[in-house]
Amino acid sequence: MVRVREESHLSEAGEVDLDRWLAQLPVAFDAAEQARLQAGLATAQAAAARPGNDVPDWASESNPFTAGLDICQILAELHVGVDCLLAGLLYRAVREDRLSLEAVSEQFGSEVANMLLGVLRMAAISDLKNPTESPVLGQAHGQKDNIRKMLISLVDDVRVALIKLAERTCAIRAVKNDGARRRPIAQEVFDVYAPLAHRLGIGHLKWELEDLSFRYIHTDAYRKIASLLDGKRLERDRFIQRVREELSRVLAGAGLEFEITGRAKHIYSIWRKMQRKGIGFSQVYDIRAVRILVSEIKDCYATLGMVHGLWRNIPNEFDDYIANPKENGYRSLHTAVIGPEGKILEVQIRTRQMHEEAELGVCAHWRYKGSDRESGMASTYEEKIAWLRQVLDWHEETGDAHGVAEQFSFDVAQDRVYVFTPEGDVVNLAQGATPLDFAYHVHTEVGHRCRGAKVNGSIVPLTYRLQTGERVEILTSREGRPKRDWLQPGLGYLRTSRARAKVHHWFKAQAREENIDAGRHLLERDFKRMALTSVDYKRIAAKVQMSTVEDMYAAVGAGDLSSAQVLNAAQGLVEKVTEPKLEITRSGSRKVSGSRVHVRGVGNLLTHMAGCCRPLPGDSITGFITQGRGVSIHRSDCGRLVRLEESSPERIIEVDWGESPQENYEVDVAIECYDRQGLLRDITGLFANARINVLSINTQTNKKSHTATMRLRVEVPDLGALSRLLERINRLSNVITASRLSE
Repeated sequence: MVRVREESHLSEAGEVDLDRWLAQLPVAFDAAEQARLQAGLATAQAAAARPGNDVPDWASESNPFTAGLDICQILAELHVGVDCLLAGLLYRAVREDRLSLEAVSEQFGSEVANMLLGVLRMAAISDLKNPTESPVLGQAHGQKDNIRKMLISLVDDVRVALIKLAERTCAIRAVKNDGARRRPIAQEVFDVYAPLAHRLGIGHLKWELEDLSFRYIHTDAYRKIASLLDGKRLERDRFIQRVREELSRVLAGAGLEFEITGRAKHIYSIWRKMQRKGIGFSQVYDIRAVRILVSEIKDCYATLGMVHGLWRNIPNEFDDYIANPKENGYRSLHTAVIGPEGKILEVQIRTRQMHEEAELGVCAHWRYKGSDRESGMASTYEEKIAWLRQVLDWHEETGDAHGVAEQFSFDVAQDRVYVFTPEGDVVNLAQGATPLDFAYHVHTEVGHRCRGAKVNGSIVPLTYRLQTGERVEILTSREGRPKRDWLQPGLGYLRTSRARAKVHHWFKAQAREENIDAGRHLLERDFKRMALTSVDYKRIAAKVQMSTVEDMYAAVGAGDLSSAQVLNAAQGLVEKVTEPKLEITRSGSRKVSGSRVHVRGVGNLLTHMAGCCRPLPGDSITGFITQGRGVSIHRSDCGRLVRLEESSPERIIEVDWGESPQENYEVDVAIECYDRQGLLRDITGLFANARINVLSINTQTNKKSHTATMRLRVEVPDLGALSRLLERINRLSNVITASRLSE
């Protein structure tokens, strides 16, 4: 049922009575907490009545101070701490720019300011798009679920979600007489915030949000059911009163401590049950219900026996969720009986603790009754929900929301990102997705014709990694086609298998001759760049399990085979037969004779284990450069090593153990470019990101032609890695060519 809003903060004269408001809050405060709250009240009231404004109407729903009091009232019913109450009290003033976050942080601390920042981030999503508008991507239900998941992904503090739910509850209460805003707000609450309250298990907020939004969206259906309930209200009230009297007499006679309440099923729940089961109002049997609260579990079963002794129970309508709790932890006894006057009555029996858990959201009620479950990609979202639930649980036990939030800071790696289309629809992508992945998610043709992207209005490369909350716009050509470079994994264009499969399929659908020509051009370009001019293509084709060279070209052109795979196959063949022509020098780890243990850090120097201490793998070791015998490896606590350090400290080097050394190859790279400021930094940055070691670098500048020539010697694990690096260098602005030197 919809709650009747009480103006508990207003005096008889219609002014704000702060003492009265503080006194009726269902939370106890110590002196320091009360002082902070009173300071917050004064700040919020001053912000609402800024100089130059008319005298504020404190009874008005639009007044930020009055709205703050209402938000705070709802939060107090959830038993949150003072910081959360202050954030709720000040939220409307901050959102309306009457009060700055800096001022809040200075006066009330960073904890309150951070909560407000989190609520503002959630509010920004609501401002971007009403989730009820027709999404260009279709699947309206999926859009609503994406928005809910996006909101949760932005929440790092459970109190942020609670403040937002309280604020939306106040918002929908306030639009009763506002015809223009009533339906949009109701639809947003119905689609997003009522399900969030449901998933968090906050029953009383969920019911109110559902009933109010249902009332404004489906007015006729709401009125019809409400009239049926009102028409039978006196009868139902008399019936519930008779049930309570009979139960009280029996339970009191058994010496039990109990509390009996009657409830009417809320209107939206009745309508949903009628729609789901295709039944009429008269066939909804749980409209009449009572709930019995007792002190202990044993009293639950004793009460159940008395209920069944008093009235005949209906077969197959009994559920013991105490002995067999639901997977979310929900506990209660449910039974249906034929009560007085032959009318069906639902009876719920639980302890007071179980009731608090069900009402305040300590059990994950959303799992078993929610209608928007999703498998597969929802694991992190459900982990986040579980974390929010766990914090609520601990807060109920400890009463310390601040400490609990710190202890249970959510640090599980997010595996999804949620970004906006220009129209405001939410797109759900894998972590690390690029604008090109986004384009293919929107539509295959958008992906094929993609030539650029904007994120939040700024041009970004197609390899940019998208972040949650960003707005993405794809720039397309009229008759575009995908590029084969998009399939190169090392270039980072596509990170989702879905988008990669679409590009794959496009190239496969092209004529074989076109794929052969494209593959030949791609391989010739890469082989020339790598200075591999004398290679046997037939042997390479066989190495990559292709029958002919043309099959290899076609596979590369269609995207079934990457040029990096072909290069690595060529490297293996050339090494066996003509390694001197490659002029590649191995470098890296040195294997100690007679042992599977390798020592890293000494390059190609000869190494041997020192006989004085005979270090074993796992020991902390240090190297000493000898005269004529390479490097001797000592245990770091060796007494002889200590004396050597004193006499010749310059010959001590750092080494460590390594069981799987990676062989590297020294190669020379030439880069021709038009000179510009920061170019050398950009190039060396690419080497650093690729974890490729630069051994030497030489740069010459021609001031007449404004060009620069760079010569670098680097260590690479294989030619495939070098090819990917050179491709990225070639894509830098002002770079003319980047290739491997053959001499």
